[in-house]
Parts: sequence; C-alpha cells; structure tokens
Amino acid sequence: MPIPGNLLTTAMAVMPHTDVERAIEIALTMDIPYWPQLPRLNYYEDMYVQAAEHFPGIVLDMEQQTLKFSMDKFIEELEDVLANFESPEIFDISPKYSAVYHRFLELDLADRPAIRGQLEGPVSFGFNIIDQDDRPIIFDDTVRPFMLEFMAKRVNVQLQRLKKMNANAFMFVDEPGLQFLFSAMSGYGDAKAKGDLEEFFDMIERPRGIHLCGNPDWDFLLNQDLDILSLDLYTNKDVFPVYAPAIKRFLDRGGILSWGIVPTNFEPFESENIASLADQLESVWKQLADKGIDMDQLLAQSQISPATCCLINPDIEKTVEKGFAMVKKLSEQMRNKWLKL
Repeated sequence: MPIPGNLLTTAMAVMPHTDVERAIEIALTMDIPYWPQLPRLNYYEDMYVQAAEHFPGIVLDMEQQTLKFSMDKFIEELEDVLANFESPEIFDISPKYSAVYHRFLELDLADRPAIRGQLEGPVSFGFNIIDQDDRPIIFDDTVRPFMLEFMAKRVNVQLQRLKKMNANAFMFVDEPGLQFLFSAMSGYGDAKAKGDLEEFFDMIERPRGIHLCGNPDWDFLLNQDLDILSLDLYTNKDVFPVYAPAIKRFLDRGGILSWGIVPTNFEPFESENIASLADQLESVWKQLADKGIDMDQLLAQSQISPATCCLINPDIEKTVEKGFAMVKKLSEQMRNKWLKL
C-alpha cells in the first residue's frame, strides 16, 4: 500500500519521556503514529541496543551503559543464530528491550491513514559498534554481510507485525551515520556503501524509507530505491533545494518526503513560530517549483514532522510536546492553504 502524503504529520521515534503511556499519548497526536523509543527510561531503549538484540558477538554492559562486539563471541554464537534464522522471534524486539513496542501493538490503529515503525540502519549500526580491536564492525568483511541480512530480517519482521494492525504500515531505517559516510576519515567509500545499501534494501519489504537528521550526500540518498525520505529540513533548508533534479526523480518514482521543519531544541524552538516556519517551508517549495517540480505533486507526496529528536534541553518533555503541537498546527494551516481541505 502507498505511504500517504498530503501534508499529514509524523515524528521521530526517540523521545525524552520516562512515562510510557504519556509517550504513546503524544505519538498518537500525529496523523501517522509510531512506537516511541525512550532512552531516558533505561539503556535497553537506546536505538543501537534495541537493534543489537540477539546479534551474535554483542557485549552489552547495562551498568556501564556500553555496547561492544567480540569476534570470539560472534563465532561462538553464530551457529545458534543461524539455526534459528527462519524464526521471527529472534528478529523481533522483546518486551525487555522496549517498554513501548508491545504496548503499541495492542492498540487499535486500523483507522489511521498509516502507522510507522523503525530500526537502526546497518551503516550507522556498523559504524557505532566497536570490536575488541576498537574497530567498527562495518569494516569487517565477515561480519558486515551477515549484519546486512540480520538487520533486513529485523525490519521485515517488525513491518509484518505492524501491517497486521494497519495495511499502510511502513518502516523508517534510521541512518544518522550516513552524514559521515563520505568523509575522508570514514574509510568506507561511497561505492561500497552504495552496493551494501542496495543489497540491504533489496532484502527488505516495501514500503521502506530512511530517516536521518544530518547532512549527507543528498544526491546519493535520493537515488536509492526508497519509498520515503525523512529529513531535517530546518537545518538543511539552504542545502536541500540544490538537489532539485534528484528530488524530482525521487518524486517521479513515487517517493514521499517528510519535511522535518519544526525544531524541538529549546533555543531554536523559542525563536520560531507558525508564521516563520511556514515561510521557511514555503520558500523551499517555491525554489523547487522554480526548478521545474510540480507543486501539486510535491504537496501530494509530502509529510510534515519535527526537525529532529531531542534529549538534551531543560524542561525537554514540554519543549518536545510543544513542538509536536506546532507540527499539527502547521500541517493544518498548510493543508487549508495549499490543499483547500
């Protein structure tokens, strides 16, 4: 089923709350709700830790809050994991690793235009998880192919569960690491990354997309076989329109853009209002229209969301909740203006 656009709202999964029910309540204020990740609740809620569940070789220290990898442990555990490779349980997220996911699965959301899940992507996971030699596992030619298949199965199992709740369910693959992919220090080049990401996306079911808050090579990303791209437009509003040809190709393939325009960091949030954010979003749309992108198509294939996750500011829960409320108000205003709803 297609992912809905028409300026509907969704948001990033990582939230600052420690109250599970409140986090779900706020997530449900979005047109397209999702299950929240709550790293301030406990370390199991960290997005990398959740993705690492059942991955062979993982060394998780809850007391020190560290997540590492051991090749010896990988070799020791790999056989058992492969023996259960067709079992959905090994790829799903257990109640221990998420206080919210299974509660979310109990909800009746069949009448929503869509629902969404998420999992940390293989590039970011591979860069973030360090082995016994202090080397990211993405550089290991033995571990990396297994990691791609393992993470693809995790995405598919979650998506299958969500589709039972709502036929329009889709997945974000969270890939903050993509913004570092093309730096000289990454040691993992664009050709290899392109091949690995194409292999990864070939293994996962549709609808599928990427969310990231950074500034990657947008041309590279827009040319991936994605159904939705979620981005921090608030930070990248001067950069993203430069890639109009790639954006047009993405839209012509049916892709959806989720415009992250409302900041949830305290200082930028306090400096903005509905009018200023509407001006910024419309300025980007006008630039794209001037470069040949059909405005009706653009609006029909757009969502509106917060710009980023936020876990660092004082009174953060109130700031994030105010940000979500502003997303809703901005969406309503823009839909009334542009879609005549």
